[in-house]
Amino acid sequence: MQQYHFDTLIIGSGLAGLTLALNLAQNQKVAIVTKRSLQDSSSTWAQGGIAAVLSMEDSADAHIRDTLVAGAGLCDEAITRCVVENGPQAIKWLISQGVNFTRDSNHETGYHLTREGGHSVRRVIHINDATGKAVQSTLSTKIRTHPNIAILEHHIAVDLITSSKLAHHADKQNENARCYGAYVLDIKADTIHTISAHNTVLATGGAGKVYLYTTNPDTATGDGIAMGWRAGCRIANMEFIQFHPTCLYHPHAKSFLISEAVRGEGGLLKLPNGERFMPWHDERAELAPRDIVARAIDFEMKKRGLDCVYLDISHKSSEFLKQHFPTIYTRCHELGIDITRQPIPVVPAAHYTCGGIVVDRKGKTDLGNLYAIGETAHTGLHGANRLASNSLLECLVFGQAAAEDILSLSPVPPISLPKWDESRVTDADEEIVISHNWDELRRFMWSYVGIVRTNKRLQRAQHRINLLREEINEYYTNFRVTGDLLELRNLVTTADLIVQSAMLRHESRGLHYSLDYPNLLPQAQNTILRRKEFELASENSVPI
Repeated sequence: MQQYHFDTLIIGSGLAGLTLALNLAQNQKVAIVTKRSLQDSSSTWAQGGIAAVLSMEDSADAHIRDTLVAGAGLCDEAITRCVVENGPQAIKWLISQGVNFTRDSNHETGYHLTREGGHSVRRVIHINDATGKAVQSTLSTKIRTHPNIAILEHHIAVDLITSSKLAHHADKQNENARCYGAYVLDIKADTIHTISAHNTVLATGGAGKVYLYTTNPDTATGDGIAMGWRAGCRIANMEFIQFHPTCLYHPHAKSFLISEAVRGEGGLLKLPNGERFMPWHDERAELAPRDIVARAIDFEMKKRGLDCVYLDISHKSSEFLKQHFPTIYTRCHELGIDITRQPIPVVPAAHYTCGGIVVDRKGKTDLGNLYAIGETAHTGLHGANRLASNSLLECLVFGQAAAEDILSLSPVPPISLPKWDESRVTDADEEIVISHNWDELRRFMWSYVGIVRTNKRLQRAQHRINLLREEINEYYTNFRVTGDLLELRNLVTTADLIVQSAMLRHESRGLHYSLDYPNLLPQAQNTILRRKEFELASENSVPI
């Protein structure tokens, strides 16, 4: 076991984390902790693109309006304006880093802009249908060659080290609570290191793997949200889980997303008999926001006993489809689906976590020297439903904002932190318990806390979570930690936060739809959770 020290410790390697690292590294020593390789993140899987006001036919007010409409009354208007107005310079920064967005010589901007559900104009800049992969690849190359950035691949954070855990730094009133770093497990060496840092940043992405069906990679296990909660941070709006309407339905297609842009370019949703159904549910049809489209598909599947519905864009030319959707065309072709002649079988799947750790406009949490950015954070941008392609924009803007704030702070002298104590634990006797609990959790979350919810379903989920949490905590206390155990522990915590939040919302708004409370309340309020043992001032907070 060793102790390391950095100016800033970034946990997570998605777009938010990489943006922050590159903006800090000219002045600081930075470490990036990532569970797999540097490019294994949800950002890499993002197909559609980045929403930003780039053309003359668009405006900041229009982008803000579209975001507020999708957010169903819960977006923070000041934050939304801040993010939207910083969008163009964020795109310019990416271009300056070498990102080659898809060109269009006939467009005033010189780039091809596409339109997605909920947007009133074409404003999504992209790299064909693999935007996230291309952006992450470009930034990762710069990260790997930067002398001030240490990359800890195949490492997973165990927990944050905070003042409340250090007796000689404890503050009973919690007014000066701060974060000093984290314990980190080297998965390959099976060793836990102590990493101290002036500032620690949670950028671990969302929690899609809490559900059985998801578009997210295996790394999306809610780690940052769970660690922030255990450290005493407030958590907001976890009931709003966005289900992407169109995940490829095929036994050999694991978590493969069919981009929103397919519908933006004219793709039509159909029943097995070829009949369209979206016009029955919303006047915007296939271009309605994701929550409406996902609920419509869920309704038609349950009503008719279908395994899937179909997304048909075969009326477009073969040349157009291969040019605009090469990744989707190739993957479907590998599975025997020719999208130039056949509709694509699709189902909804958990896609994006709209809630998270409460932060301010600089990404600061309730704890001193602890930040949260990207999908881990609740900034107020997404409200009750995220507008398509606003997520990567948020990563860029808040990554830069957090960097600016961190660079403005005076360095804090490093302190000696206690090593991880394994003196009273043993090796696990049966690790199959972990895989069984993981499977059980994901199945009942899908069944009981999915697209449509009821009080009874939520109560059933809560009962099972309580049982699992006791079993996992006992396991965590008595046995040496492993990567799988840490992820399962974080997933159960995150699932609990989702259920608690859902039970507190007695209405249907945005992504949260309850058969027991189908109506909209006259006043929109955030659901904010806080732990009893932390004295954190907050309006409308609910201690649990």
